[in-house]
Amino acid sequence: MAGSGFAGVFRDATVVDGTGAARYRADVEVADGRIAEIGSDLDGGQVVDAAGLVLAPGFIDMHAHSDVQILAEPDHLAKVSQGVTLEVLGQDGLSYAPVDESTLDTLRGQLAGWNDDPSGFEWDWRSVGEYLDRLDRGIACNAAYLLPQGTIRMLAMGWADRPATEPELDAMRELVATGLAEGAAGMSSGLTYAPGMYATTDELVALCEVVAAGGGYYSPHHRSYGAGALEAYAEMVDVSRWSGCPLHLAHATMNHPVNAGRAGELLALLDEALAAGTDVTLDTYPYLAGATYLSALLPSWAAEGGPEATLARLSDVDTRERVRVELEERGTDGANGVPVDWSAIEINGVRLAEHDDLVGLSVAEAARRADRPPAELYFDVLVAERLGTSCLMHVGDEDNVRAIMRHPMHTGGSDGLLVGRQPHPRAWGTFPRYLGHYVRELGVLGLEECVAHLTGRPAQRLRLPDRGLVHPGYVADLVLFDPAEVADAATYTDPRQPAAGIPYVLVNGVPVIDDGRRTDALPGHAIRNGRDTDGPAR
Repeated sequence: MAGSGFAGVFRDATVVDGTGAARYRADVEVADGRIAEIGSDLDGGQVVDAAGLVLAPGFIDMHAHSDVQILAEPDHLAKVSQGVTLEVLGQDGLSYAPVDESTLDTLRGQLAGWNDDPSGFEWDWRSVGEYLDRLDRGIACNAAYLLPQGTIRMLAMGWADRPATEPELDAMRELVATGLAEGAAGMSSGLTYAPGMYATTDELVALCEVVAAGGGYYSPHHRSYGAGALEAYAEMVDVSRWSGCPLHLAHATMNHPVNAGRAGELLALLDEALAAGTDVTLDTYPYLAGATYLSALLPSWAAEGGPEATLARLSDVDTRERVRVELEERGTDGANGVPVDWSAIEINGVRLAEHDDLVGLSVAEAARRADRPPAELYFDVLVAERLGTSCLMHVGDEDNVRAIMRHPMHTGGSDGLLVGRQPHPRAWGTFPRYLGHYVRELGVLGLEECVAHLTGRPAQRLRLPDRGLVHPGYVADLVLFDPAEVADAATYTDPRQPAAGIPYVLVNGVPVIDDGRRTDALPGHAIRNGRDTDGPAR
């Protein structure tokens, strides 16, 4: 089966088709990269005994940070081993297209905690179209791309913390329109990350009008997941309503103690918007911890001017004290408006060998061992590592996680960072964790409904007419799993562990996981703004 397209039958599979409809048993024939027929006693090439196993559409990761690693480490075992056949890149308003030389150089450093800056890696694109062409050379799974609003703002006006002028706004509009025409599926924002966080609501509305006209959707990481979270969500609903742009809320959590048990308030806001005709979907990951780069906690004013200006500020004693007060006593806009709890901030990736002993420690514990104040250690690590450190933030609430994943507009997104010594386990475990822990063990979702959240529903958001369902004629992005055994094996201390209970994964009809083993196939390609020009022919 390995090495080429699968031509044959999954015999006696339990089909969960991605619509939410009841499961049923059938044979499913695959030929020429598509689902050829669904029935009984089918013949046609190789036969895989699927008795007792679930055949579902391949999972769609609506929030992925594989922008570089999908190319630098083409094996991409983290995603394909858990059944992901399509992921959406360009998230949180920061990625690598469109760029010029200066912007790319800045982003390579700024995003090292998300994506690394691999030695010898060939950065041979500048436009969105060129990046998508690079993906088309061969990747493990399919990928769509969102225009990163922060990167676009950086291109148009640098790191200025002020409203855009009309000429600057026109330049951003043109970049958005061009990126959509070249194949981007929409636009993302990271409104706790500089420089995208400097955008006003009116600026976001103006750009989202262009996104809507180009057939895309808007996926914001909004201004706060802590203090003022509901107001931040409401702003994004307003942006969608005023611009006419479909809205997909990124990692739509309610975090920090201030929001414990308040998911119902968020869901009521979304239901009201839906009832009023606003097109809203959302994604979450099934974990309590978040992850980002450590410097993201800084206040927005400390990031103005770019990384070099930030490093200069952090090297000044008086400025450090000003930042410390905002971090520890008031709460910065970068840290979701909540005074930082250093015991909840865990260092999980470093760039310098001298800091290896910090990995797995909270900032509070690392400071205690060094007999230093936590803020002082935090500043020194950021300066020494040139802002390239990554962290986990243990700030989630289990009741909120369960309530939000039940919402009918919910989809799955790993938000997975693949780099660092101890990356968040969600990069390897999100989809099997939904199926194993939250479906089989806890019963939070039924199997059919959960599969719909992970397949058919995100395919609708991406406007994919022939992916996301197990239906005749659809592309054979498929995952075969054991519902009694599927489970996440990745942990916070040992995160790079493939899922259990997923023996077969097909991307565009080609096996990437064959009897539990990774093949050498790279059958994936870019999905361009609802267009699938490189998909298998009908």
